[in-house]
Amino acid sequence: MKSFLNKEINKFLKYVKQTNSKETYRTYESVLKEALEFIEIENGAIDITPYRLHIANLSKKTIAKKVSALRSFFDFLQREGFKYKIVGDEHIKVPKTLPKPVSLEHIKEALKVADMDEYLAIMVVFSLGLRISEAANIKLSDIKGDWIEIRGKGNKTRIVPIHPKLKEFIDKYLKINPKKEYLFEKNGKKMSDANLRYVIQKAFKKIGIHVTPHQLRHSFATYMLDKGARINDVSELLGHEFISTTQIYTKLSNSLKLKNYLKAHPLCG
Repeated sequence: MKSFLNKEINKFLKYVKQTNSKETYRTYESVLKEALEFIEIENGAIDITPYRLHIANLSKKTIAKKVSALRSFFDFLQREGFKYKIVGDEHIKVPKTLPKPVSLEHIKEALKVADMDEYLAIMVVFSLGLRISEAANIKLSDIKGDWIEIRGKGNKTRIVPIHPKLKEFIDKYLKINPKKEYLFEKNGKKMSDANLRYVIQKAFKKIGIHVTPHQLRHSFATYMLDKGARINDVSELLGHEFISTTQIYTKLSNSLKLKNYLKAHPLCG
């Protein structure tokens, strides 16, 4: 049976070679050749548990990558008409990497050189902690005094307070640049996520750095927690469904504190 699998692996690799990069091909080849030594086949089932045990000491990210390569091969077998049951194919949860916040100095520098559209875009995303799609979807009718209604993922809405500086600038901006329906419009039509992203990146490019809107959202969360905001409040402001999603920023906040501690401590000079 293993000779059959080896034959099918060679067919699959030939397909991969024709449709993917050399690097992808080498990854698949390495994983499949390695896994074949450990895979067990019995009663119409392919058990990859022995292989999972063999690679158990590797990082979760590496394990996930190897198991993903195996899944692609098994999908290929199914398309070829083979029926079988896979054992030991449970998903690996890859730990989230900590996002890198933008320094407040860089944000202030970008705001100094930004034009009115760029200034508004940066302030809205950073001071409200929004996703780029949420910012692009803000309607003038969503702005209600000192609060703004945000439509998030799954059409869920949340009410977010507007910082006085932002409120003052929005009022000034709309007097000079009246809009029809949306806060961010181009040629009388709602600005796309991509266009709004470009507006923000253009401002930071003026000071020589690359910054994404998502980094600004990360920065909002990190600095709020660093200044003592309650995690429940930050989670609500971000529109997170689960507080566990917000907890990654707590880890980042602590790592920043440690970095600043080591930088400032008299024995670490």
